[in-house]
Amino acid sequence: MSPIKDKHRWVLQHVVILIFLTQSCGGQHQMIGPTQPVVAMIGDDIILPCHLEPAVDVVDLTVDWSRTDLKPRSVYVRREGVELLTEHNPLYTGRTSLSVNKLQCGDVSLKLSTVQLSDAGTYKCLVPKFNAETVVTLAVGSVSSPVIELTNVKNKMVLECKSNGWYPEPQMLWVDSEGKPISVEPTKNVRGSDGLYSVSSKVTVEKGQSYSFTCKVQQKNISQIKEANIHVSGDLFMVQSNTAVHIIVNLAVCLISFGTVILLIWKCGQKKTKIKTHDEDENELYQTELKGKCEENKRLEDELQNKEEDLKHVRQTIEKLMEQKTCLKNQGEKLNTLLQEDKTEMKEIRSETISPLSLEKDKQRQKLINKETDLEKRTEVHEELLKMTEKLIEETDNIIIQMTERKGKLENDKQQIIKHLREKQKEIEEIQKKLSEKRVRNNEQLSMKPG
Repeated sequence: MSPIKDKHRWVLQHVVILIFLTQSCGGQHQMIGPTQPVVAMIGDDIILPCHLEPAVDVVDLTVDWSRTDLKPRSVYVRREGVELLTEHNPLYTGRTSLSVNKLQCGDVSLKLSTVQLSDAGTYKCLVPKFNAETVVTLAVGSVSSPVIELTNVKNKMVLECKSNGWYPEPQMLWVDSEGKPISVEPTKNVRGSDGLYSVSSKVTVEKGQSYSFTCKVQQKNISQIKEANIHVSGDLFMVQSNTAVHIIVNLAVCLISFGTVILLIWKCGQKKTKIKTHDEDENELYQTELKGKCEENKRLEDELQNKEEDLKHVRQTIEKLMEQKTCLKNQGEKLNTLLQEDKTEMKEIRSETISPLSLEKDKQRQKLINKETDLEKRTEVHEELLKMTEKLIEETDNIIIQMTERKGKLENDKQQIIKHLREKQKEIEEIQKKLSEKRVRNNEQLSMKPG
């Protein structure tokens, strides 16, 4: 074989190897982000997921999170292990951060604190060394519970449902006890200077009829729905006392709030992100072990986040329950006062109806008897409402005790997870140290080989 052909063959072999290595290295790492938008409520602390596959330590590399619609575009920049605060957009000052523990496992997810309406948009996650990037879309929403107000207009009652502080623009509808939509006045949607929507709607009913309605406010884009229920018996409207009706409405609002609190108790965000893995280095024991530790570390980080969210909801629930208890106590005091006034007035009327003077005036006597009948009805209503209030106070106290116990358990669980995370972090650092030492030994062996 001629020397020229040998040379051509040698060149061709090296070109093929070079192309193979270039393609292999170019596709070695890829950035993985969520396929669906991340949804957050105003004021929440959330995570924008983003990680490299396969996992690699990026603590000392450049990591850049940005939004192309902003100037400056950067919302978080880290170079050679140092966070560059001066390059952050002022809108995000003090609100963005990365976990160093996660960075060691290739997880560059961005934590965004106290989410604002202006945070909605598309974010780009980039690690320049690997030319790896992806985008994450954040949708921001805001919700609030509706309140039903009752107004007496001649022979009719007007129920108005109101709810403030929504985003995006919500829909409001009324349904009956069977869940069927009912005819109402046109819904009003007003956007305030803060960018949030206030929505209201009215429905009119005849007096003397029993009814049960539900007012629903929903926003499908952020999968949120809130509702308020009201049930009033027709015979309550026959009581000659505006104060009694006012108390009934207030108690109905308390019952609605109580139901909302019960729903909040069972709210438990269980968010888990599954990480795809590549087993390209299955023959390398340390790499496999590191991969397992990183996955365990990620699981613990997610579990810690879930516990923190649970704790947040439990604390909010306890706070709402305490407010509920105060509301109910005030309601009970008002009812007691009204009940005493009813009894005093009834005693005076009875003393008048049995006096000789009253017996001579039949019309006046009949009028007093009618008034006494109304007072008896009103007294019965107040007594029933007082019993309901006392029962609700007792139930609220029991739930506060349960939630306080749950809070203590969650705090203990959180401390245990933090302890395990610290232990796992030490294990990861030990494996990375061994890998680093192995690379140094390999480099030394290569340098000792004759050229």
